Amino acid sequence: PLYMLFGILIKLESKGPVLFKQKRTGLKNSEFTCLKFRTMKVNGDSETQQAQQNDSRITKVGSFLRKTSLDEIPQFINVLKGDMSLIGPRPHMVKHTEIYSGMINKFMARHNILPGMTGLAQLKGYRGEIKSRRDIANRIKYDKFYIENWSMLMDLEIFIKTILIVIKGDENAY
Repeated sequence: PLYMLFGILIKLESKGPVLFKQKRTGLKNSEFTCLKFRTMKVNGDSETQQAQQNDSRITKVGSFLRKTSLDEIPQFINVLKGDMSLIGPRPHMVKHTEIYSGMINKFMARHNILPGMTGLAQLKGYRGEIKSRRDIANRIKYDKFYIENWSMLMDLEIFIKTILIVIKGDENAY
């Protein structure tokens, strides 16, 4: 029912597809098509430019979906297809993987496991827009910690905390 409701709202507000499809880097550096509800007006920058605070491309419905993380619901399809897991390092756009792998030592180690719909870095505040080298370095630091210290208990904690963040909101969700 949510798919239908969000699909109708997205179509009523702006032209274009309901689902946004973007090439992301996954397991063993493979590319996959990541699915999200479309939250922006159709534009030519979607494969290279991240959403920014007060981004004029974001629609009103899109703003709500992004703030509540409901735009991520279609990624359950990616999980069912085996491209993603529920918990793990968030996948980056292919172009950003190319850029960050040249900036951050051992960046590509994060691709030794499936990317996730949510992860430790997001809980630690490193979600969304990368504004500085420090942002991506800290995101990768938490991704590496997750990979090196993985446990079912850690996954359960990340899952529960993610639900709480979705309910109360996240200042980095825009």
